[in-house]
Amino acid sequence: VMKQKTTRLCSSKEIVTINGVFPGPTIYATEDDTILIHVVNHVNYNITIHWHGIKQFRTGWADGPAYITQCPIQPGQSYVYNFTVSGQRGTLLWHAHILWLRATLHGAIVILPKLPYPFPKPHQEVEELLIILSEWWKSDVEDVINEALIFGTPPNVSDAHTINGLPGPRSSCLQGGLNLAVKPGRTYLLRIINAALNEELFFKIGGHKLTVVEVDATYVKPFETDTIFIAPGQTTNALLTTHRPTGRYLISVSPFMDSTIIDVDNTTATATLNYAGTLTSSSTILTDPPPRNATSIAAKFTKSLRSLNSLKYPCKVPLLVNHSLLFTISIGLNSCPTCTNGFRVAADINNVSFIMPKVSLLNAHFFNIGGIFTDDFPGNPTISYNYTGTQPRNLGTMTGTRLYRVEYDSTVQIVLQGTRMIAAENHPMHLHGFNFFVVGRGLGNFDPNRFNLVDPVERNTIAVPSGGWVAIRFRANNPGIWFLHCHLEVHTSWGLKMAFVVDDGKGPNQSLPPPPIDLPKC
Repeated sequence: VMKQKTTRLCSSKEIVTINGVFPGPTIYATEDDTILIHVVNHVNYNITIHWHGIKQFRTGWADGPAYITQCPIQPGQSYVYNFTVSGQRGTLLWHAHILWLRATLHGAIVILPKLPYPFPKPHQEVEELLIILSEWWKSDVEDVINEALIFGTPPNVSDAHTINGLPGPRSSCLQGGLNLAVKPGRTYLLRIINAALNEELFFKIGGHKLTVVEVDATYVKPFETDTIFIAPGQTTNALLTTHRPTGRYLISVSPFMDSTIIDVDNTTATATLNYAGTLTSSSTILTDPPPRNATSIAAKFTKSLRSLNSLKYPCKVPLLVNHSLLFTISIGLNSCPTCTNGFRVAADINNVSFIMPKVSLLNAHFFNIGGIFTDDFPGNPTISYNYTGTQPRNLGTMTGTRLYRVEYDSTVQIVLQGTRMIAAENHPMHLHGFNFFVVGRGLGNFDPNRFNLVDPVERNTIAVPSGGWVAIRFRANNPGIWFLHCHLEVHTSWGLKMAFVVDDGKGPNQSLPPPPIDLPKC
């Protein structure tokens, strides 16, 4: 981990990187490989790296969220992350999991399958067709969030979206964008990752349709679309067939936000799909990005996702549920005499804003250290109300380091219920340690009659729609402490997070081994 002077938008600053590159290096592996990654911290920040979507079966010490599964790697220190990608294949990502450092500290994980793809094999997979979407601030991102936390207000939005680290040319700065070189008459596999801090995004290529074949490293029933909707922390693999006349085609990345009072970076990042043999004088074939409030486009894409559910890749959705939970997701206001308006913006699950501990929760759990957390997180809202209708007058939240405990191999259903506290807003929720099945989704309040238990999509991150709900199910067969949080970093900073304790089982390979000897100390 090192700093590197980098220029974007005709302005330079030092950023935190891995090995001096942004985005960071791609990690390639094959299904069932064991991966060892030696992280050495050469910057003045504490560091952790999260391997987003890796299930970390019995290797929770390598999961990476600071103060959840490990103490951070302090300046001058190092740690070896050691884990196996058992039974996983596809595109995932890695990123810093402390402060806002993942703004520049992120990269791709590509896990090659042992078996042939269950879709037409692409002609080639080259790094240029790995597409990482992100955000760029001209200011230091740590200054941005620190100022917001001091004054209790929302942070400044980013100055640009980026495609593989480049925003593309704009009127105020003609710095070049990404150029994807392709050959006519080929089929390419695009691996698209949203590594943005705070924004859900639309992805389009002028004149081309894309066939979606995988999300979050799980195969889906293929479907064709001209627009991909992708939330922070999500990945999408899509087939691109270069069947158009030789030429240049615009790639656009633009924000989605269907709340009228939430500010977003309304810029569009651009890149170029460049067919071999294109004349330098050829004009670029354009594409219109969707309106930023294009709820129908985002919803259509999300509803099209179904598990492949084949003989080789069955959909093992739990049909019986041991823990049925209802989690409301809200933005609130807490009193703050020193803040700009006398209030501090907060975020919560079931009205609890999570307080980060000073030591690792996994250490406290494994070594039975008392006083660090409680396991009394409410499984349902303390007060029932019309979650997407008239809201309570009191917008304050409770605080605490409260976890929810489940038995090994128990099945869990969580209804993630959006509310209209201050504003209805999308929330991409990410669960560590597991994939889950998205068994239901809708607008308004939870409706158990709108379930799909046959071929629900399997993911690790799901966008809860504004003023709506999502129901997920998973089997808790991975002992340890597992983080659940909004992947909009601003909401995580405000407290929209909690964690599960999964107890050890009684059989072999059903308990968490002791920590590695080089696990960082707080």
